[in-house]
Amino acid sequence: MGTQLELLEARALQLTVGERAAFAQLLLASLDEDAEIEEAWAAETERRISDIENGTVQVIPISEALAQVRAALK
Repeated sequence: MGTQLELLEARALQLTVGERAAFAQLLLASLDEDAEIEEAWAAETERRISDIENGTVQVIPISEALAQVRAALK
């Protein structure tokens, strides 16, 4: 009989690719002391995506955004 880690690894490798990715994220997040910050960033990302999809904000190409920043710095 293997160790708990070996057993867990064998079971994890039976998961689908998506399930393994989600499990990996969960494990990594559990190591992060700033989990609250990561959760806040995830919520902010979701809010921004929603704003774009709902048309609340208008996106511009990066080249245009950089040109605006460069012009403002002159």
